[in-house]
Amino acid sequence: MTVGGGAGRIPGAAGAAAVRDRLVLGLDVGDLAAATATARRLEPWFATVKVGHELYAEAGPAAFDQLHELGFRVFCDLKLHDIPTTVERAARAHARHGVAFLNAHTAGGVAMMRAFVAGARAGAGDAGLEPPVTLGVTVLTSEPTASAFDERAGIAAAAGCDGVVCSTAEAGRAAARGLRSMVPGIRLPEGERHDQARVATPAEAIIAGSTWLVIGRAVHGADDPEAAAAAVSAQVAAALGAA
Repeated sequence: MTVGGGAGRIPGAAGAAAVRDRLVLGLDVGDLAAATATARRLEPWFATVKVGHELYAEAGPAAFDQLHELGFRVFCDLKLHDIPTTVERAARAHARHGVAFLNAHTAGGVAMMRAFVAGARAGAGDAGLEPPVTLGVTVLTSEPTASAFDERAGIAAAAGCDGVVCSTAEAGRAAARGLRSMVPGIRLPEGERHDQARVATPAEAIIAGSTWLVIGRAVHGADDPEAAAAAVSAQVAAALGAA
Protein backbone atom coordinates (compact mmCIF):
# COMPACT_ATOMS: atom_id res chain seq x y z
CA MET A 1 0.00 0.00 0.00
CA THR A 2 1.24 3.46 -0.86
CA VAL A 3 0.34 5.98 1.79
CA GLY A 4 0.34 9.50 0.46
CA GLY A 5 -0.39 12.78 2.19
CA GLY A 6 -2.16 16.04 1.77
CA ALA A 7 -0.55 19.36 0.93
CA GLY A 8 2.01 20.46 3.48
CA ARG A 9 2.52 23.98 4.74
CA ILE A 10 5.96 23.84 6.31
CA PRO A 11 8.88 24.89 4.10
CA GLY A 12 11.90 22.62 4.19
CA ALA A 13 14.74 21.24 2.10
CA ALA A 14 13.00 17.89 1.63
CA GLY A 15 9.62 19.36 0.67
CA ALA A 16 6.74 20.15 2.98
CA ALA A 17 4.48 17.29 1.93
CA ALA A 18 7.25 14.70 2.30
CA VAL A 19 7.95 15.88 5.83
CA ARG A 20 4.29 16.01 6.85
CA ASP A 21 3.71 12.49 5.50
CA ARG A 22 6.36 11.12 7.87
CA LEU A 23 4.80 12.56 11.03
CA VAL A 24 2.07 10.90 13.11
CA LEU A 25 0.41 12.82 15.93
CA GLY A 26 -0.35 10.66 18.97
CA LEU A 27 -3.76 11.71 20.28
CA ASP A 28 -3.54 10.24 23.77
CA VAL A 29 -5.32 13.28 25.16
CA GLY A 30 -8.65 12.08 26.57
CA ASP A 31 -12.05 12.67 25.03
CA LEU A 32 -12.84 13.15 21.37
CA ALA A 33 -13.46 16.90 21.62
CA ALA A 34 -10.00 17.43 23.11
CA ALA A 35 -8.45 15.12 20.52
CA THR A 36 -10.04 16.86 17.54
CA ALA A 37 -9.10 20.28 18.93
CA THR A 38 -5.48 19.15 19.25
CA ALA A 39 -5.53 17.64 15.77
CA ARG A 40 -6.92 20.83 14.23
CA ARG A 41 -4.31 22.92 16.00
CA LEU A 42 -1.40 20.79 14.79
CA GLU A 43 -2.77 19.83 11.36
CA PRO A 44 -0.19 21.89 9.42
CA TRP A 45 2.56 19.53 10.59
CA PHE A 46 0.87 16.09 10.66
CA ALA A 47 -0.82 14.11 7.90
CA THR A 48 -1.70 11.20 10.21
CA VAL A 49 -3.14 10.93 13.71
CA LYS A 50 -2.90 7.97 16.08
CA VAL A 51 -5.95 6.65 17.92
CA GLY A 52 -4.87 4.46 20.83
CA HIS A 53 -6.59 2.71 23.72
CA GLU A 54 -7.43 5.83 25.72
CA LEU A 55 -9.21 7.70 22.95
CA TYR A 56 -10.84 4.57 21.51
CA ALA A 57 -12.22 3.68 24.94
CA GLU A 58 -13.82 7.12 25.14
CA ALA A 59 -15.11 7.49 21.59
CA GLY A 60 -14.94 4.17 19.73
CA PRO A 61 -15.08 4.19 15.91
CA ALA A 62 -16.50 7.71 15.99
CA ALA A 63 -12.92 8.85 16.56
CA PHE A 64 -11.91 7.39 13.19
CA ASP A 65 -14.86 9.00 11.44
CA GLN A 66 -14.39 12.50 12.87
CA LEU A 67 -10.66 12.54 12.22
CA HIS A 68 -11.22 11.37 8.65
CA GLU A 69 -13.71 14.21 8.20
CA LEU A 70 -10.94 16.61 9.23
CA GLY A 71 -8.76 15.22 6.43
CA PHE A 72 -6.38 13.05 8.46
CA ARG A 73 -5.20 9.54 7.86
CA VAL A 74 -5.74 7.40 10.95
CA PHE A 75 -3.37 4.97 12.63
CA CYS A 76 -5.47 2.52 14.67
CA ASP A 77 -3.03 1.73 17.48
CA LEU A 78 -4.94 -0.92 19.44
CA LYS A 79 -2.21 -3.58 19.33
CA LEU A 80 -4.50 -6.55 18.72
CA HIS A 81 -3.49 -9.71 20.59
CA ASP A 82 -5.82 -12.69 21.02
CA ILE A 83 -6.62 -16.01 19.39
CA PRO A 84 -6.33 -15.86 15.58
CA THR A 85 -10.07 -15.87 14.87
CA THR A 86 -10.75 -12.99 17.26
CA VAL A 87 -7.86 -10.95 15.88
CA GLU A 88 -8.97 -11.56 12.30
CA ARG A 89 -12.51 -10.40 13.07
CA ALA A 90 -11.32 -7.35 14.97
CA ALA A 91 -8.90 -6.36 12.20
CA ARG A 92 -11.66 -6.79 9.65
CA ALA A 93 -14.00 -4.53 11.65
CA HIS A 94 -11.39 -1.79 12.11
CA ALA A 95 -10.35 -1.90 8.46
CA ARG A 96 -13.95 -1.31 7.36
CA HIS A 97 -13.61 2.16 8.90
CA GLY A 98 -10.88 3.13 6.45
CA VAL A 99 -7.95 3.34 8.84
CA ALA A 100 -4.64 3.80 7.03
CA PHE A 101 -2.56 1.86 9.58
CA LEU A 102 -3.44 -1.03 11.89
CA ASN A 103 -1.27 -3.03 14.28
CA ALA A 104 -1.12 -6.26 16.26
CA HIS A 105 1.36 -7.82 18.69
CA THR A 106 3.85 -10.17 17.01
CA ALA A 107 4.15 -11.97 20.37
CA GLY A 108 0.88 -13.64 19.35
CA GLY A 109 2.76 -15.74 16.82
CA VAL A 110 2.73 -16.28 13.06
CA ALA A 111 -0.76 -17.81 12.86
CA MET A 112 -2.31 -14.90 14.72
CA MET A 113 -0.42 -12.35 12.64
CA ARG A 114 -1.46 -14.03 9.40
CA ALA A 115 -5.07 -13.85 10.60
CA PHE A 116 -4.53 -10.17 11.40
CA VAL A 117 -3.25 -9.40 7.89
CA ALA A 118 -6.05 -11.40 6.28
CA GLY A 119 -8.68 -9.65 8.37
CA ALA A 120 -7.32 -6.21 7.58
CA ARG A 121 -7.36 -6.90 3.85
CA ALA A 122 -10.81 -8.47 3.95
CA GLY A 123 -12.32 -5.60 5.94
CA ALA A 124 -10.98 -3.02 3.54
CA GLY A 125 -12.32 -5.08 0.66
CA ASP A 126 -15.75 -5.24 2.31
CA ALA A 127 -15.87 -1.45 2.28
CA GLY A 128 -14.29 -1.00 -1.14
CA LEU A 129 -11.23 0.63 0.39
CA GLU A 130 -7.49 0.26 0.01
CA PRO A 131 -6.08 -2.08 2.68
CA PRO A 132 -4.38 -0.48 5.67
CA VAL A 133 -0.65 -0.74 6.26
CA THR A 134 -0.38 -3.74 8.59
CA LEU A 135 2.19 -3.33 11.35
CA GLY A 136 3.57 -5.91 13.76
CA VAL A 137 4.36 -4.55 17.22
CA THR A 138 7.79 -5.90 18.17
CA VAL A 139 9.18 -4.52 21.46
CA LEU A 140 7.57 -1.57 23.22
CA THR A 141 9.82 1.49 23.53
CA SER A 142 9.07 1.55 27.27
CA GLU A 143 11.12 -1.66 27.60
CA PRO A 144 14.84 -1.08 28.24
CA THR A 145 16.11 -3.74 25.83
CA ALA A 146 14.95 -5.12 22.48
CA SER A 147 16.50 -8.57 22.51
CA ALA A 148 13.29 -10.07 21.11
CA PHE A 149 13.22 -7.78 18.08
CA ASP A 150 14.75 -10.05 15.45
CA GLU A 151 12.48 -12.97 16.30
CA ARG A 152 9.38 -10.77 16.33
CA ALA A 153 10.32 -8.96 13.14
CA GLY A 154 10.70 -12.38 11.54
CA ILE A 155 7.17 -13.22 12.63
CA ALA A 156 5.88 -10.00 11.05
CA ALA A 157 7.69 -10.75 7.80
CA ALA A 158 6.51 -14.38 7.70
CA ALA A 159 2.92 -13.27 8.27
CA GLY A 160 3.01 -10.80 5.38
CA CYS A 161 2.92 -7.58 7.40
CA ASP A 162 3.87 -4.36 5.65
CA GLY A 163 6.00 -3.15 8.54
CA VAL A 164 6.69 -3.11 12.24
CA VAL A 165 6.40 -0.86 15.24
CA CYS A 166 9.85 -0.52 16.78
CA SER A 167 12.32 1.95 18.21
CA THR A 168 14.79 3.98 16.18
CA ALA A 169 17.54 1.52 17.11
CA GLU A 170 15.78 -1.28 15.23
CA ALA A 171 14.54 0.70 12.21
CA GLY A 172 17.54 -0.20 10.05
CA ARG A 173 17.15 -3.90 10.82
CA ALA A 174 13.48 -3.66 9.87
CA ALA A 175 14.39 -2.05 6.55
CA ALA A 176 16.90 -4.82 5.86
CA ARG A 177 13.98 -7.27 6.02
CA GLY A 178 11.92 -5.14 3.63
CA LEU A 179 9.69 -3.87 6.44
CA ARG A 180 8.69 -0.26 6.96
CA SER A 181 8.81 1.12 10.49
CA MET A 182 6.42 3.10 12.67
CA VAL A 183 8.65 4.56 15.37
CA PRO A 184 7.43 5.97 18.70
CA GLY A 185 9.66 7.30 21.48
CA ILE A 186 10.52 10.47 19.55
CA ARG A 187 11.70 13.36 21.68
CA LEU A 188 13.22 16.74 20.95
CA PRO A 189 16.77 17.26 22.28
CA GLU A 190 16.71 17.63 26.07
CA GLY A 191 12.99 16.80 26.12
CA GLU A 192 11.36 14.70 28.83
CA ARG A 193 11.51 10.93 28.31
CA HIS A 194 8.26 10.35 30.25
CA ASP A 195 7.76 6.55 30.40
CA GLN A 196 9.88 5.79 27.34
CA ALA A 197 13.17 3.91 27.80
CA ARG A 198 14.50 3.92 24.23
CA VAL A 199 14.12 7.33 22.61
CA ALA A 200 15.60 9.34 19.75
CA THR A 201 15.37 12.79 18.24
CA PRO A 202 13.44 13.24 14.98
CA ALA A 203 16.67 13.69 13.04
CA GLU A 204 18.23 10.57 14.57
CA ALA A 205 15.14 8.54 13.70
CA ILE A 206 15.12 9.60 10.05
CA ILE A 207 18.85 9.05 9.62
CA ALA A 208 18.45 5.56 11.14
CA GLY A 209 15.93 4.67 8.44
CA SER A 210 12.60 5.12 10.23
CA THR A 211 9.60 5.44 7.90
CA TRP A 212 7.06 7.20 10.15
CA LEU A 213 7.61 8.98 13.47
CA VAL A 214 4.96 9.00 16.20
CA ILE A 215 5.06 12.15 18.30
CA GLY A 216 2.61 12.80 21.11
CA ARG A 217 3.42 14.47 24.41
CA ALA A 218 6.65 15.94 23.06
CA VAL A 219 4.44 18.21 20.93
CA HIS A 220 0.93 18.51 22.37
CA GLY A 221 2.28 18.58 25.92
CA ALA A 222 4.79 21.35 25.19
CA ASP A 223 4.34 24.91 26.45
CA ASP A 224 4.09 25.99 22.80
CA PRO A 225 2.81 23.00 20.76
CA GLU A 226 3.07 24.83 17.43
CA ALA A 227 6.70 25.73 18.07
CA ALA A 228 7.46 22.14 19.11
CA ALA A 229 5.77 20.79 15.97
CA ALA A 230 7.71 23.22 13.81
CA ALA A 231 10.96 22.14 15.47
CA VAL A 232 10.18 18.46 14.80
CA SER A 233 9.33 19.28 11.17
CA ALA A 234 12.54 21.23 10.70
CA GLN A 235 14.65 18.36 12.04
CA VAL A 236 12.94 15.86 9.75
CA ALA A 237 13.29 18.15 6.74
CA ALA A 238 17.00 18.62 7.40
CA ALA A 239 17.57 14.90 7.90
CA LEU A 240 15.68 13.97 4.73
CA GLY A 241 17.52 16.63 2.78
CA ALA A 242 20.85 15.22 3.92
CA ALA A 243 19.91 11.61 3.22
